[in-house]
Amino acid sequence: MDLYPGKLAIQQRVLTPYRAVFFDALAQVCNGGLSVFAGLPRPEESIATTQALQVAGYRFARNLHLLHGPFYLCFQGGLLHWLADCDPDALIVEANPRYLSTPAAMQWMKRRGRPVLGWGLGAPLITGPCSNLRKARRYSFLRSFDALITYSRRGADEYTALGFPSGRIFVAPNAATLRPASPLPLRSPTFDRKPCVLFVGRLQARKRIDTLLQACASLGEDLHPRLVIIGDGPERPALENLAETIYPSAEFPGARHGEELAPYFSTADLFVLPGTGGLAVQEAMTYGLPVIMGQGDGTNDDLVRPANGWQLTGTETLVDVLQEALSDASRLRRMGAESYRIVSEEINLERMVGVFVEALNKIH
Repeated sequence: MDLYPGKLAIQQRVLTPYRAVFFDALAQVCNGGLSVFAGLPRPEESIATTQALQVAGYRFARNLHLLHGPFYLCFQGGLLHWLADCDPDALIVEANPRYLSTPAAMQWMKRRGRPVLGWGLGAPLITGPCSNLRKARRYSFLRSFDALITYSRRGADEYTALGFPSGRIFVAPNAATLRPASPLPLRSPTFDRKPCVLFVGRLQARKRIDTLLQACASLGEDLHPRLVIIGDGPERPALENLAETIYPSAEFPGARHGEELAPYFSTADLFVLPGTGGLAVQEAMTYGLPVIMGQGDGTNDDLVRPANGWQLTGTETLVDVLQEALSDASRLRRMGAESYRIVSEEINLERMVGVFVEALNKIH
């Protein structure tokens, strides 16, 4: 893998455990080191955070959260002091104009002739109150970057549509796992038992696990799968009560992590996430599982494709997709093999690190 010869600094609003793994991997290929600046979310966001970086450095940001909804803003205290202390050769910031302290950090770098890269989802359509003002602010903000790194081809297209030069846009698919270390698990080309449908994640409303229970209950008796719902969270009591009423065979083993998950992924036939989020999707794919998931912000467009799964678009119901998926075991196996290939060759932490290094070296 190529190296970045300089010292890198990265600003984040918050530091999540899965992102910490990425930053440590990126730090290993930055000859001058890597420092991360991040703070805490609002309590009601229920975002897991960490300060446990093993290779990269960390500086705590004093996040001040202002307003809500489309008018949400965040100011990160201590940002310029951090920059002065680590004195980076390049800076990567979240490409989000809602962060009020970021422009000052960008100016600090520009005065020293050093590049600043933006890292973001893309530029989806802005609607609602003051939309024209918000569009103009975002356009002006994005134009000030030396390059943009985005999670998906959709994000790159949105940045290009705004007039940002395509040659300075880099697509680094949002990876949460390393390349699979083990070979593709072998599964029978037929169902020699009830097919197993698996969900792994925090049990919260936005994951729409209630629709998964309802969809399984709506399938014909001959297609009723073994349904395993792994995780904990605020929705667990309500989901268990719903399952008792409409799908009493559903299993709720509770939260499982790391190696505890291996037996569940290995014995499953299909991974389903009806809602948004879901870092476990990539882990499921390393075990050769096809995926059904809700359509979100574009970060999973390149991950879940017709060859390895389904993204629910609203024109088809989850029960219809489940019926299609569980009716053909051999097709599921082919789709699972494609899932494994995608995370082995295209979307993994190693590839994500490589794109970041490519972007840094091209604009340095």
